[in-house]
Amino acid sequence: MVLDGANSVSLIDIGVNLTNSRFDKDRDDIISAAQSAGVVSQIITGTNAKESQHAFQLTQQYPTLYSTAGCHPHDSQHLTADDFKLIQNLLTHKHVVAIGECGLDFNRNYSPPDMQIQVFRQHLELACEIQKPLFLHERDASESMLSILDEYLPQLPNAVVHCFTGSQVVLESYLERNLHIGITGWICDERRGQDLANIVHLIPDDKLMIETDAPYLIPRSIRPKPKSSRNIPEYLPHLVKKLAECRSQSFEHIANISFENTKRFFKLPL
Repeated sequence: MVLDGANSVSLIDIGVNLTNSRFDKDRDDIISAAQSAGVVSQIITGTNAKESQHAFQLTQQYPTLYSTAGCHPHDSQHLTADDFKLIQNLLTHKHVVAIGECGLDFNRNYSPPDMQIQVFRQHLELACEIQKPLFLHERDASESMLSILDEYLPQLPNAVVHCFTGSQVVLESYLERNLHIGITGWICDERRGQDLANIVHLIPDDKLMIETDAPYLIPRSIRPKPKSSRNIPEYLPHLVKKLAECRSQSFEHIANISFENTKRFFKLPL
């Protein structure tokens, strides 16, 4: 499902859960279809040591893929010393371009908040040490996230708040700290995403990046509606279209700035 005009630009999906089992049967086809839709590269999200290893392995199979390595706050209580050592080792590879997904999630507290904070600090200290950018996750935890980030801010490398869905106050707080903002298909959801749609124009051109978070958060604006609820990188242009509308900018402008921001942020040789 290629959006008109999409294949005339180059896009990078900064957050794809391509290790998810929902891609096991057709991963080759998914990557090929994304290329045809103008998505020239994808960054595969590592959510724990095992998934980070799998993500890295995919980058060795497919030259257009890169990955991150880290521990999602949901998995914090299960992170062992050996797991963190594996994450550190993965980050020595040039195709592993960021630390994360890491951060805080107080929405469901799958791991206790104190454990989440401890593991988040481990990732921040590692980022300060090796100066690779951070791929951050935050849900209902902005106050704690900001407070902890402020402790490390002078030494921190670049950081992006992935899949941002917060308020204007929180957005402005992240931008004041020079963080990048990743926007997903959440903005295309007329039920939950209108508040986000109303504030994305506040993101400076040089801080905006785009992602599907596939297989989650399929853009509800796609017409005709896909038969499957599975989101795929091929749908990234639909997000660009919505962002262009919300920011009163052209499709090409959003595509170009997000591409250049992503290439610079992750130091991609594209």
